Amino acid sequence: QVQLVESGGGLAQPGGSLRLSCAASGFTFGTNTMSWVRQAPGKGLEWVSAIYNAGSDIYYADSVKGRFTISRDNVNSTVYLQIDSLKPEDTALYYCAKFRSINYGMDYWGKGTLVTVSS
Repeated sequence: QVQLVESGGGLAQPGGSLRLSCAASGFTFGTNTMSWVRQAPGKGLEWVSAIYNAGSDIYYADSVKGRFTISRDNVNSTVYLQIDSLKPEDTALYYCAKFRSINYGMDYWGKGTLVTVSS
């Protein structure tokens, strides 16, 4: 079955960096678009970034552009999210998700990894 397991979250100081990882299994990773979505405490889901199967097309939400970098390793079925210049408003549960289609959206989600930015 499809599994997405995030890791790499934790407590970080403003201005710091974190690298999130998402290990995927149970599907043909290299042919699927992957996304990161976050949910801040008390708020709704916010799409953060997406990377197409070959990594040639990458998209970011305006709120994270210039500070977040998404990448993927199709050999090891892993997608990454590098977060630099952390801000307190980046505090959220970060989910990795498998994208199915424009009409359907995401069809599988991980359980998330918590990022807390605080001094």
